[in-house]
This record gives sequence, C-alpha cells and structure tokens, in this order.
Amino acid sequence: MKWSPASWRSKVAKHIPSDYPDLDALGAVESRLCKRPPLVVASEIENLKAELAKVSKGDGFLLQGGDCAESFHEFEADRIIRYFRLFLQMAVVFTFAGGKHVVKLGRVAGQFAKPRSAPLETIDGETLPSYRGDNINGMEFTASARLPDPNRLLQAYDQSASTMNLLRALATGGYADLAYINDWNLDFVKKQGGASKEYLKLCHHIEESLEFIQSLSNGAGTIDTKTVSFFTSHEALLLGYEQALTRKDSLFGSGGFYSTSAHMLWIGDRTRGLDDAHIEYCRGIANPIGLKCGPTLGADELLALIDRLNPLNEAGKLVLIARFGSDKIAAHLPQMVRKVTQAGRNVVWSSDPMHGNTVLSSSGYKTRPFGRVLSEVSDFMDIVRAESAYPGGIHLEMTGDNVTECTGGAIDVTDEGLGANYATHCDPRLNASQSLELAFKIAKKMKAGRDEIRMAAAGL
Repeated sequence: MKWSPASWRSKVAKHIPSDYPDLDALGAVESRLCKRPPLVVASEIENLKAELAKVSKGDGFLLQGGDCAESFHEFEADRIIRYFRLFLQMAVVFTFAGGKHVVKLGRVAGQFAKPRSAPLETIDGETLPSYRGDNINGMEFTASARLPDPNRLLQAYDQSASTMNLLRALATGGYADLAYINDWNLDFVKKQGGASKEYLKLCHHIEESLEFIQSLSNGAGTIDTKTVSFFTSHEALLLGYEQALTRKDSLFGSGGFYSTSAHMLWIGDRTRGLDDAHIEYCRGIANPIGLKCGPTLGADELLALIDRLNPLNEAGKLVLIARFGSDKIAAHLPQMVRKVTQAGRNVVWSSDPMHGNTVLSSSGYKTRPFGRVLSEVSDFMDIVRAESAYPGGIHLEMTGDNVTECTGGAIDVTDEGLGANYATHCDPRLNASQSLELAFKIAKKMKAGRDEIRMAAAGL
C-alpha cells in the first residue's frame, strides 16, 4: 500500500482534537514545525533499534518509564535530573540481576498529549472539553483554557528540545559515571528502609567490582562506566505534529522516513484500529514502534497489526506492551504470546503494569495499588516464560519526586495519605522509593530465571 507522511489524513483519526477554533492557525504552526531541527536523528534511532533487536533475542532488557504526561508549569532542570538519576538507579539494579545490558528508554521530551475516556468534563454543573495534555489545551477549568491552542505545539517542541539537551549532557557528560553511584541517592530514599538499604548494599558491590576491573586493566579500563545511551519515546497521538517532524533520511544511508520527535513512538490501546490513522502513520516510519496490547485485543488481530507495522519481520522494530490489569492478564496474555511465538514474529515483550490497575480510592483519588502493579509484572514474566518466549521489558509511569499517588509499597502510602503530595495532573505515578522497590522485586524474578537457565545448562 502506498504510504506518505500525510497518508494518515485519509483515515479515521481517533483522539485527535477536531475542535481547534482556527484550522488555518493550526496549519501555520505545523508548517513552522516542518522547518524546525529534528529532536533526534536517524543514526540514534537505528542504534535503539539495534539494541532492541538484541532484547528480542533475549540478550538485554528494556526499561521504559517516565511521567504520565509532561507539563509546562512543572518544567525545571532539577526535576529532570531527579528523574534521570532514578532511571540510572533502576537500570543498575536490572543490569546486576539479569547480567544483561539494559536499554534505557524514557517517557520524556515529548509525552504531553493523552487520550481521554470522555471528551467532556462536568464540574459543579458546568461542562467543558476535557483536559487533553499541555500541548493541546490547559488544565484550568475555564472555557478559554480548554480550547485547543496550536501554539502549544511550539511550546511542547521547545520544551522537548531543552529536555533532550539536558538528558544528552547528563548521559555523556560524566553524571552517569558508575564510580559516583553512591552520589545518585535521593535524600528521601535514604531515609526509607527496605529497598534503599538493598540499593546501598548493591552500590558497594558495584564499587568493589569497578575497582577490581580497573586493577586488572592497570588503570586502562576495559568498559565505559562514564557514559550511557539514553533514548526517548512518547505516544504517537497528535499525528499532525509527528508528520511535521517526519524527515526522509539523506545522511545515514537507509533512505527511509523517520519521525524525529523521538527515538521510539508507541500506539495506545485506544488508537490501534488496523485501518485507522495511527497505524497508517506508524507503518511507514523506520522508528521502533511500541504497541499497547489490552484485554480487548484478540490474538488474530494482534498478528494482523504486527504484519501491518512490521511486514519484513525486522528484529528490534516492534515492542508489544502488555497492559491488562492484574485480574485479567492470566485470561488474555498466554494465547497472545503463544500465537506470536508460533508465527515466528520478532518482537520484544514488555509489561505495562500501570494502566490496567487504576482504581478510585476511598478518599476520592485515582490511584494504583503497588501490590497489583507488582502482581501483574510477576505474572507477566511467568506467563511469557511458560510460553517459551522472553519477558524483555517493563513500562512504568514514574517520577523522581516524592509524590503520594500510588498506594502501598515499603513506605506504605495509604488511601488517606494520598492527599499529602498528590501532584499528577493526569494519572498516578510511582514515586522514587516505590520505583526502586519495584525494580528490586523484578530483579529477584530476573535472577531466579537466570539461575534456572544456568542450572538447566549444567544438567542440574
């Protein structure tokens, strides 16, 4: 089927706002974005694809996470640094547990828009359009704030560019040096028990290992402990924005089209219609693509989507992100994995344990119980392994801030305690302590699976 960056416009485009008051102004903004520099380049995108190809073969692990939705008013360097530091902490835990490279992929530098379950919101008898993310409209409950404003796309681009600039500097400028691993610890995590004590113990082991490596190499060094590769991703929702930032590669050699807004895009569970606009756009770009897989997706439909998005069965191209809910995963995931595995499709299986486990607390806050999140990840790993496939990743909504949005965990956020620092303007996120605790729980499962493989190889 013939494809172009604009061919999606002839398809049904769900969850893209159609109520911009001035469509000419929207078109003018998209034209300006067409001339802006790319946020990422083709060579970086291909590097991510190569890393994901290794994960698809069981030689690596994907850590994907970040804010539910980025915001304009919370944009500050310290928040980005806290987030990046937490990401490094979690990656270290997974690396040492699984003995494999961790692919670091943030939900950052572009994750603004969110599909909403209802187009309208009513408060105190007044009905207005729903808040859909800072790159579309404002969170304030006023008629003027809730009107889609195309200039917000330019502000989102500028914030993404600034965020990318800082993240690249942190990843390559020495901040990620494992020699300073103890300096990464967040103050409030230090005060907690459980995960933080385990983490500090792990830090000491890493330091000892680095000293041993350096001594063997006589100071020359055999591994790069000072820099990391860090990639970005967001949901491919506003296709006009994505089209404006689509570039045909003329430098890297592939000659394909790339979305230069992020290294990877994903398609949400609400926008994955086989013949709809979001599948149409994503099938034509060379970026790795994530596909959210929920309980309403059948195994045969999944195979059709895989073949539409990755007709050449390219390794590293497609990440299947399972998001069922702890009470539904056992009824849906096994046949999906079985069907995809039997068909010989190259995919990365990743778990999103957040979106299917959202509940309304007794105190009126939308939350996600830590126990349900952990349960879904654990079941995901067991189910995928049982179907002779590899559980290769985790996809989390998380923050480096000390928020109280998800209940439970070692710090035991209660329903009544959610209001202490409930800061999200969209969906609840794991705070740093809960994220680190979850990393250790997953790491134990990874180590157990690694030990089983070793024992089987030894004939034990």
